[in-house]
Amino acid sequence: MDRRSFLGMAAAARSALAATGDNLPKYRVVTSYKPVPGQGMPGPYRGQVASVMAPRVIEEASEKVDAAVLREAVARGMCALTGDRDPRDSWARFFSATDVVGIKVNASGAPGICSTRELVAEVARNLGAVGVRPENIFCFERFRNQLDTVRYEEVLPKGATVEAAEDDRGRNDRYDPDVFVEVDFFGEDDTRSNMQRVVTRRATKIVNLPNMKDHGASGVTGCLKNIAYGGFSNVARSHSGVKTNTYSFIGTLAAVEPLRSRTVLGIMDGIRGVWHAGPFSLSRKFRFYPKQLLFGTDPVAMDRLLLDIIDGKRKAENAMSVWNRNMANIKPGKGYDDNPNIDRFIREPGHIEFAAHLGLGEYELSRIREQKADV
Repeated sequence: MDRRSFLGMAAAARSALAATGDNLPKYRVVTSYKPVPGQGMPGPYRGQVASVMAPRVIEEASEKVDAAVLREAVARGMCALTGDRDPRDSWARFFSATDVVGIKVNASGAPGICSTRELVAEVARNLGAVGVRPENIFCFERFRNQLDTVRYEEVLPKGATVEAAEDDRGRNDRYDPDVFVEVDFFGEDDTRSNMQRVVTRRATKIVNLPNMKDHGASGVTGCLKNIAYGGFSNVARSHSGVKTNTYSFIGTLAAVEPLRSRTVLGIMDGIRGVWHAGPFSLSRKFRFYPKQLLFGTDPVAMDRLLLDIIDGKRKAENAMSVWNRNMANIKPGKGYDDNPNIDRFIREPGHIEFAAHLGLGEYELSRIREQKADV
């Protein structure tokens, strides 16, 4: 394919810069893929989020998930999002028998916190119900060692696969050399982040399955970060010392085609969550159980609600806000893993509003419609 800079993305970045008044890194976005009209982020349900509370979905002590309760929660959430009575009609709005569907799981905190296996199985079951063949369904993530701790292949239909971009850390042959974002953050040697080949060359549609997690650099990790940092190579370079460029990098990556147009549905997994020391959950000290699922096509709106969920939990635990930028609380090192009033980086929860300036969705609560349901 011919390489060309996607000028519309550059214009959007300039608009975001004007809106925020911040000095941004100089991004060069290269892709030959064009937007698919009416498809992708923020999608047909811009500013709308379906929220399902399911108090019986997990038994906290054992962390055993009730698959029947989860199935009902997914059905109600999809119907609340689309307005359909039959969840099969809801799924058929997004997927058909001709699609190849990638399920973007989050395994970065596995096995302590990750996209719940039962939820992945339920998504795959619903895809099959609208005619997507098992061989056209796959889970994907960046790192094989993380996926191996979860073993999603055990809950997928026979013929579906689990794909990792890097069997060994640093492997690059499963990233697309023709689709990348180039930026020099800190004088690093490799200034390119390339999109996964399964996104550019295989998937026609993507379901995004993030967790409800706090994150030491971005503030929270939800729909935007899961699809952006999980869809590209060489992203950890955005952090150095206490400085992180997650503020603008996450949205910039998420807006690159074809990732933007192919990500057609988000289901945020709040069966379990992490309110501090994310994206990992090495112990259960900071794990909590929202028992909640969010559904939408607008990743900004969903992540905006996530901000309040995580910050509300932190407030209840007498921990400092994800918005705290007091340098006295920023202490690189191991203390962060045990103390919710210490940060390693200057957190950037503003990355969600930045993504709104790129046209990825609605940030202001007054423009977000939350459809609530219970199971």
